[in-house]
Amino acid sequence: MRLATTFATAALTASSLAVPALAAPALAAPTATAPVTVARYTFDTGTVAGGKVSDRSGRGSALTIRTADRGRVNFNGTTADKYAAFPAPCAKSATTCPRALLEGTDDPDLDPGTRLFRWGATLRLTKAQVAGSSNVMQKGVVDTESQWKLQIGANQAKAHCVVVGQGSTKPTVYLVRSSVGVADNKWHDVMCQRSGNRLTVYVDGKDRGHITIPTALSIGNNLPLRIGGPNFNTRSDMYQGLLDDVYARLG
Repeated sequence: MRLATTFATAALTASSLAVPALAAPALAAPTATAPVTVARYTFDTGTVAGGKVSDRSGRGSALTIRTADRGRVNFNGTTADKYAAFPAPCAKSATTCPRALLEGTDDPDLDPGTRLFRWGATLRLTKAQVAGSSNVMQKGVVDTESQWKLQIGANQAKAHCVVVGQGSTKPTVYLVRSSVGVADNKWHDVMCQRSGNRLTVYVDGKDRGHITIPTALSIGNNLPLRIGGPNFNTRSDMYQGLLDDVYARLG
């Protein structure tokens, strides 16, 4: 926006000549920071050298496939357009339960601090695949330094965006739920956005819920990016549907 200031002309008593108005110098427009994709996984090439999943952003790390009890991640779809399929839920009476997740590294680009940050994925699952809270992607866990996370809630299969800030001995969890469920066996684009004092969840490009968070809330930890689950503990919140185009973006 331009800012113009008009100065009144001054009369010269001796000569009665008017002094021309002085125009204020133009203010430089603030430089906008373009969004930068810092991690993106389309799964279109399946696994590459070393059995890893490649990053397509040029800034993120390759993902390692980690498994327990013979779990596996399948890469289904066409030759040019694949998606990741995670193990199905296990019966409560099962003595072993196949589980799998994808793990990146502790990448500083994924520690946004207080900056504008977006993370999301395209996902497809049924209600039967939501056996508990299903962690789609996350960096950090709630009882450590800080966290950002996208999960699907256990009760109504709504998308949840979660952040926890640094520097608190008793971490405060900020969670926003989407107003619509996503477990209808259709593909949905889900995105979380932290912008200043607002945390928003988008489903298929629409704002489906937002909450206020502290502007100073800073997110950063020394844990790796994990997709499809938090860990292999006895009661882990594993994601058990299909995933595509997982990403994180700064700015």
